[in-house]
Amino acid sequence: MFKGLKPIVYGGREVWPLIEGGKGVSATNHASSGAWAAAGGIGTVSAVNADSYDEDGNVIPQIYHGRTRGDRHEELIRYAIAGGVEQVRRAYEIAGGNGAININVLWEMGGAQPILHGILDQTRGMVAGVTCGAGMPYKLSEIAAQYNVNYLPIISSARAFRALWKRAYHKYADLMAAVVYEDPWLAGGHNGLSNAEDPRVPQDPYPRVAALRETMRAEGVSEDVQIVMAGGVWYLRDWENWIDNPELGAISFQFGTRPLLTQESPIPQGWKDELTKIKPGDVLLHKFSPTGFYSSAVRNPFLRSLEARSERQIPFSTETAGEHTAQLDCGVKGKNFWVTPEDLQRARRWDAQGFTTALKTPDNTLVFCTPEERAEIRKDQADCMGCLSHCAFSAWKDHDNFSTGYLADPRSFCIQKALQNIAHGEDVDKNLMFAGHAAYNFGTDPFYSNGFVPTVRQLVDRILTGD
Repeated sequence: MFKGLKPIVYGGREVWPLIEGGKGVSATNHASSGAWAAAGGIGTVSAVNADSYDEDGNVIPQIYHGRTRGDRHEELIRYAIAGGVEQVRRAYEIAGGNGAININVLWEMGGAQPILHGILDQTRGMVAGVTCGAGMPYKLSEIAAQYNVNYLPIISSARAFRALWKRAYHKYADLMAAVVYEDPWLAGGHNGLSNAEDPRVPQDPYPRVAALRETMRAEGVSEDVQIVMAGGVWYLRDWENWIDNPELGAISFQFGTRPLLTQESPIPQGWKDELTKIKPGDVLLHKFSPTGFYSSAVRNPFLRSLEARSERQIPFSTETAGEHTAQLDCGVKGKNFWVTPEDLQRARRWDAQGFTTALKTPDNTLVFCTPEERAEIRKDQADCMGCLSHCAFSAWKDHDNFSTGYLADPRSFCIQKALQNIAHGEDVDKNLMFAGHAAYNFGTDPFYSNGFVPTVRQLVDRILTGD
């Protein structure tokens, strides 16, 4: 047992302070989270568009029949509730009364509140807590209280926690079991970098977590409330000075990337194979997500194509103005596109390379792409089912007039499609592959030598040694 690590009481029983991170669309399901809880930790079912199954145990494809986005959005909510309930029930059964089961949702996912209500209402007594980030989930505590479950807000700064506490959480202090500090420079998936923070200049997590605990103490939060360190956690020995540290108080650790490579992990074999090839620097912190948040994913051909698309971009005016003195003669129809002479030459080069069509962005720029890319972008935008509360790619909003009021942004992508595809066996090179920045350890950690893939229990046992 690693020095100083002790069980905590959570959900009415003793568990290890080791939490399985809940990963997006079907990358964490009942099999992995149930096994994590069975091993004595806190398993986390992803309740983001979770899978349901038919009578033969096959995944039910999430196919949308509604004519409008609003109709398809209602279908999405029904799929999400049914899938979330099914995953929780199966995970709870696998856990066998050991550990605990949480669910994870993104506050910025479309229909987050009705989905939470629907799942929690049908899984009473099974879910110990709800983790929630990707936005400012003010109503999380209120919803959790209706079902008497714990809530664990995911934040990336003491400032964000203070805002949530003062606005809502102080009213339900007894149900806040932990605050998850998700390091915005280390964690995989979406993260909470603020406009004041430089994505290229990582900050040491220790002073940020110390500031979080100081804020929690100043607000009168109980010392029993854990801070969960999430992002970049691989070996517990790397965090030895965090355990039993009076400045930080009660600390738990979340493992998001490491559980991807286990026998119970539901991700396809092709994804698992790619994990072992990741080198330092292969995970890119980028802002292509239609959520508007920064996120971290493997810099595979899919992500590289988005980088290249944005590089084929020029500003334009609808009349001659300033340096925009050249009339654009490629990529667009009509004559009301004026660019700089230099950008005209760049556009002509892209056109000659096959990027013959230009799409307008919300920032009064044009991005050049192939006709095939344009057709895919337009189809994906038309097929939008409202998986986000605000989507830059399709200009959908899940309330009011159902529009963000901005032009749909072709520099982004349909995240629902990309995540569903990779989770269900489509080409890993053509879809978004989330991973944390410590993922290169799969290739250097001797635990995985000779192609060894552990069970979840073997992984938890290994983590408990400090390795």
